[in-house]
Amino acid sequence: MKYETAPKRLDIKALGLSGQTLSGTDSLSNYERLAEELRGLEPEGAVQIGVPWSARGESRVGASGAAETWLHLTASARLPLVCQRCMGPVEVPVELARLYRFVATEAIAESQDDESEEDLLVISREFNLAELIEDELLMALPIVPRHESCPVAVTMQVTDEAFDDAAGERPNPFAGLRGLMQTRKPG
Repeated sequence: MKYETAPKRLDIKALGLSGQTLSGTDSLSNYERLAEELRGLEPEGAVQIGVPWSARGESRVGASGAAETWLHLTASARLPLVCQRCMGPVEVPVELARLYRFVATEAIAESQDDESEEDLLVISREFNLAELIEDELLMALPIVPRHESCPVAVTMQVTDEAFDDAAGERPNPFAGLRGLMQTRKPG
């Protein structure tokens, strides 16, 4: 089923039982926190960036013999960030493919979290899929965005010769203190 935007109110259990796939392409402007991370992005440019996503529900029989609701989520985007090496713009592909199992309560999720490979979420009739997509894309952002090879030469030195030259021309601030100490010595 195609959607114009990711649902903010979704009955996850019904999606799992039906086994349906929901998909769509959201505008980046629908994800406010993600758009805030994109420094220097023009507001009209944010509208043009598409975020394709797909969510497929599934119902499986769990170890206890009861039905469990699962969600397969994929999303991707090419986001304009600032390269931390050359400080120029860099387009970074961000992709996610995650599997979630839904449980009845937060306490169950906490108790099973360490031993499960999949992510655990609490089931809800009003699950916010758009918020989950945004959270996952934010966590998929690189800590230090950068080009594989910067388009401009990057200076990789710690000191600045002009600064060092200027420092050599300054008088030593303690030289004046030494002169004061010599004039105050009791004779």
